[in-house]
Amino acid sequence: MSDLRKINIDGIEIEVDPRMTLLQACEEAGVEVPRFCYHERLSIAGNCRMCLVEVVGGPPKPAASCAMQVKDLRPGPEGQPPQVKTTSPMVKKAREGVMEFLLINHPLDCPICDQGGECDLQDQAMAYGVDFSRFREAKRAATDPDLGPLVGTKMTRCISCTRCVRFITEVAGVSEMGQTGRGEDSEITSYLGAMLTSELQGNVIDLCPVGALTSKPYAFTARPWELKKTESIDVMDALGSNIRVDAKGREVMRILPRNHDGVNEEWLADRSRFIWDGLRRQRLDRPYLRRDGRLVPCSWGEAFAAVAGAVKGKRIAALAGDLAPTEAVFALRELVTGLGGAVECRTDGAKLPAGNRSGYVGTATIESIENARQIMLIGTDPRAEAPVLNARIRKAWLRGAVVGLIGEPVDLTYPYTHLGSDRAALDNLAGQDFDAIREEDSIVILGNGALAGEDGEAVLGAAMDLASRTNSGLLVLHTAAGRVGAMDLGFTTDGGMAAALDGAEVVYNLGADEIDIPPGPFVIYQGSHGDRGAHRADVILPGAAWTEEGGIFVNTEGRPQMASRAGFPPGAARENWAILRALSAELGATLPFDTLGALRAAMFEAAPHLGEIDVVPENAWTPVARGEMTGGDFARAVRAHYLVNPIARASAVMAELTRLAESRSRPLAAE
Repeated sequence: MSDLRKINIDGIEIEVDPRMTLLQACEEAGVEVPRFCYHERLSIAGNCRMCLVEVVGGPPKPAASCAMQVKDLRPGPEGQPPQVKTTSPMVKKAREGVMEFLLINHPLDCPICDQGGECDLQDQAMAYGVDFSRFREAKRAATDPDLGPLVGTKMTRCISCTRCVRFITEVAGVSEMGQTGRGEDSEITSYLGAMLTSELQGNVIDLCPVGALTSKPYAFTARPWELKKTESIDVMDALGSNIRVDAKGREVMRILPRNHDGVNEEWLADRSRFIWDGLRRQRLDRPYLRRDGRLVPCSWGEAFAAVAGAVKGKRIAALAGDLAPTEAVFALRELVTGLGGAVECRTDGAKLPAGNRSGYVGTATIESIENARQIMLIGTDPRAEAPVLNARIRKAWLRGAVVGLIGEPVDLTYPYTHLGSDRAALDNLAGQDFDAIREEDSIVILGNGALAGEDGEAVLGAAMDLASRTNSGLLVLHTAAGRVGAMDLGFTTDGGMAAALDGAEVVYNLGADEIDIPPGPFVIYQGSHGDRGAHRADVILPGAAWTEEGGIFVNTEGRPQMASRAGFPPGAARENWAILRALSAELGATLPFDTLGALRAAMFEAAPHLGEIDVVPENAWTPVARGEMTGGDFARAVRAHYLVNPIARASAVMAELTRLAESRSRPLAAE
């Protein structure tokens, strides 16, 4: 391309975009440049000076490669490409000097520091540090602010890279951290000593290149080299963030984000990052059977025999919960429909159209949000429902996008135009002239809460009509990780949950803990935690949590992703699909697969797109007829952000975060 510029880096000549920084150009050439303050997704600070390079023919001093662009370089005297050196004696001496300054005040905490073993300062000190310090004065000290129950502080280790400040301000959109003072009195702290309130604050732990900011719940529990690392998918919301689950023995010790530009970039919501303690508490580790009104432990054989006796000759209905993987949903569908029963996954009453993927998923992708010029939010609070998606919308706003909201006014960390709270506001958009919007990239994001009312189908029709008239993409923002996969497998009944339960004498509850099953039916509960569903059950079959079995989940944009097993279920609990396979033999309706591979082969035959892992299928646009809306305000789908599922409700960390969130929302008395 004609707009590319040639540059010579350590003898390697490459063509790059002239808007690139020298540091980015070095990465294109495969040359590693050390850095502390620079981060690809944050603004440039240029204050650590570790990325110094030599520009041949330039100033007689090293230049910060993160802050200088390729277009700023001059060609050689005979028109040769600009030359940059990263290994010259000048660069080596400069980097060693910077490292010596950084280590002047840094304490010798490595043996007790949680960052030990994965610390950028440790790694670069090996390459550019010296074994002797010339500094003899007293080291500086700093106070450790209390940032809340998630982020621990040890600010004597801080090197003032300001990554945390830039993330909280730019990405999280909550200006709660900053740098005060000058010289040796400068320190990173929170404003007015307040705790952090952002739902994304845990990302500053990953960003910190030293051990100044660490994970409080994980502190002093394990070293990185002791952990078994498993790549998986998050299920705390429907975004499908890519994660890494670190386990020590049978216990999950921490959860970290993985980079995926199409889904979560490299961020992770706090609810997803710190949920791991809920995997240990209130677990179901053995079958239970209700006798004389009390749930008592029993064997698998006794539990299966009780289920077989209850199901025989009875009308059965099956419900799929929010965290059910597609394999378990498919096995349950095959079992229950084979027995003549009904199935349903829309347990919250959402009027999602069965068989119409453009109606329950949409046509837009998560990645397309950041390039949109117009974004319309309908009946959703993305900050509570999917904080990482909200950060993506904020990123679009920073690039100039205009955001509109129809629904309850909330703090979304970016300004928006509030067009009304009720259905009338959506109806009023019908007469608007959208010629200007039609020429731009635009997207309509429809919340699950807007579809849960009696007129949910009419709301969906109005939103799809709006998307058609504005030539916008549509994204249905779900709150349940297992919902789209269950819809793809046809786990629905005409008329919804009321029709499925109508006349049912036996209800098979696969992890649906957010509903109350009416008295009367015999209830079989299969799940991982002793939550609401287990309290209502007559038979409890203990299943694996999502980190304890392999499973496919389809995220809110319709992308199938693979969650891998990081450990094993506790006690006598089993994988969910295996329980259903064993039970089917007891019921005399044996399912035609004995292995997970055979199950997936049958599932892919029924829904071929589920086999295309990490691919977003294109959905044919099939508008839903626009009906009459009943009126009234849109309700938010998520009220208690940290208590959205049984794993979260079992977590002590989530309980503490909920308590703090409630205390902040209470009005303070006047003094």
